[in-house]
Order: sequence, then structure tokens, then C-alpha cells
Amino acid sequence: MKDSRVVRLLLTVLLLAASAGRAMCADKLLLNQPAPQFVRSDLDGRLVDLSAYRGQVVVLNFWASWCGPCLIEMPRFSAWQRQFGSENLHILGVSMDDDAEAARSVRHKLGLDYPILMGDVQLGRLYGGILGLPVIFLIDRQGTIRARFQGETDLNAMQKAVEKLLATSH
Repeated sequence: MKDSRVVRLLLTVLLLAASAGRAMCADKLLLNQPAPQFVRSDLDGRLVDLSAYRGQVVVLNFWASWCGPCLIEMPRFSAWQRQFGSENLHILGVSMDDDAEAARSVRHKLGLDYPILMGDVQLGRLYGGILGLPVIFLIDRQGTIRARFQGETDLNAMQKAVEKLLATSH
């Protein structure tokens, strides 16, 4: 009996490690590759087509209303939108909440001034599987993913990466 529990525990750990390994490999495969395309409606019903942002730098932020680090960084993203918008920076938020009302509530509470789309498993899979939040992709003017950040991130380092893309992606 005890041996079977140990075996089950080991199998569970191996399966989790394999899943994490596949996700990490998928993430690495996305770097320096074209960003997977999508068309989604934002919370206001406007269509957002990622391909329409070619020629601009995009911060694609996967988040959820229950994610503490997400709620901390999103006001900073709004500030970047205001600060760098004239240089063609665009923030796109992808809420991984099950309910659009939760996303609307966060948008209102934080005063977010960029499009918020509803994500799902399908969109998450396009981006290598979104395991844990936040996950942020930096996409250059040619539509190529240049950086990926996951979890609580040094926002100053991320801003430097954004500024570098704005300066060099003409």
C-alpha cells in the first residue's frame, strides 16, 4: 500500500515535470518567431487583430483578476501606453478570467486605457501554454516575439526592453 502511494507520487511528479518541460520548450520556440496571430473582440466589442499592429511594438499581457503581480504591473502598462504611445507602443491585455465581468471590474478599478481581450485555453496554447500568470510577450514592429516574461517581473528591466524595441525596430 505504501509502495503504491510512493509510485503514484513519483509518477505525478514526473508528469508535472514533463508538462513544465514541454511548456518551457514551446516558450523557447516562440522567441524570435512570428507572434501567433489572432482576432478577438475586446471588452467593448471592438475587434482586435494582432496583424493590424505590424509596424508597432506590442506588449501582450496575459493576466487574471485574482493574480496579485498582474494587478501591480497593469497600471504601469497604462503609464507606458501614455508615455510611449506616440512612438507606436501598444499594450494589449488578455484576461484569462472565466468571466468578462471580472476583467471589466479590474479595468475600471485600475483605470486601464488599453484594449482588454478575453483569453481562453485555445489562445493560451497558441502562445506555448499559459501556465501561471502574468505572462508578457514583447512583440517587435515586424510581429516577432523578442522577449517573454513570466511571474513577478522587474518592471524597470521590462521597460528597458520595451524602449530598446522602440528604438531599434524601425
